[in-house]
Amino acid sequence: MRIVITGGAGFIGSHLSERCLQEGHEVVAVDNLVTGSEKNIAHLHGPKFSFSLQNISDGVFVDGVVDFILHFASPASPVDYLELPIQTLKVGALGTHNALGLARAKGAGILLASTSEIYGDPLVHPQPENYWGNVNSIGPRGCYDEAKRFAEAIVMAYHRMHGIDTKIVRIFNTFGPRMRASDGRIVPNFLRQATNGEPLTIYGDGSQTRSFCYVTDLVDGIYRLMLSKEHNPVNIGNPREHTVLEFAELIKELLHSKSEIVFEPLPQDDPKQRKPDITRARTILGWEPQVTLEDGLRLTANHLRDDS
Repeated sequence: MRIVITGGAGFIGSHLSERCLQEGHEVVAVDNLVTGSEKNIAHLHGPKFSFSLQNISDGVFVDGVVDFILHFASPASPVDYLELPIQTLKVGALGTHNALGLARAKGAGILLASTSEIYGDPLVHPQPENYWGNVNSIGPRGCYDEAKRFAEAIVMAYHRMHGIDTKIVRIFNTFGPRMRASDGRIVPNFLRQATNGEPLTIYGDGSQTRSFCYVTDLVDGIYRLMLSKEHNPVNIGNPREHTVLEFAELIKELLHSKSEIVFEPLPQDDPKQRKPDITRARTILGWEPQVTLEDGLRLTANHLRDDS
């Protein structure tokens, strides 16, 4: 296939580009490099890979045949989308509309990168796909949560009205190489702080829970979903759950760090629990995470160390 990956120079997008090339496909990565980096895809350049600098919120132009679109363009870390709330809303709405327009014009399928954040601060645990969520639409995180909720709605509207082959993946906390050290999410934050001997910063009392999936496992789930006949949302994430305090202690142990742990106020609307119900992924895709948290953290720590 000839596959267009929006956000193709980002953390997950670059790993997806890599997987699609390994499977023998041609890849066109589209990115405006607001949070992505050409460094993430420098090793991929070759006869089956090309990069196009475009802001998908303004429109997207790809010559020739397009068989499938993986729509991953969006700021995804709280640091990024809190600094870029309007751009985040625009790429969720206008960018998704433009990606769907390209899919319709080319007769292509499309997969939307949605998020566990559409569940908000959940009142149901773990979170299954039929849970509608508990989202504060006017809070500071609403720019990301509602952008993705709208994106899901318009994707399903195009599926129903125009018969487009659409997929929706709801991505839970993911980590791995090519995350920016300054990303602001918990894994690069803790790894950077522990490596540098700085205090590990926990927001709140550390009792909130997270579930962490290594990026190659996530990409495998996404690739299986792309090839499936499923149109409804599918959670992809690792259901192994930890409190943030447990996770901080694990990082210290793995890195033999003497960093102390400090506590800061919890940001508004920060979810107290986050754990995917992956029954649908197991049943429909035959997917299960394979990489242990400890192994994934070692690989990620080595990358951040080499990248510093």
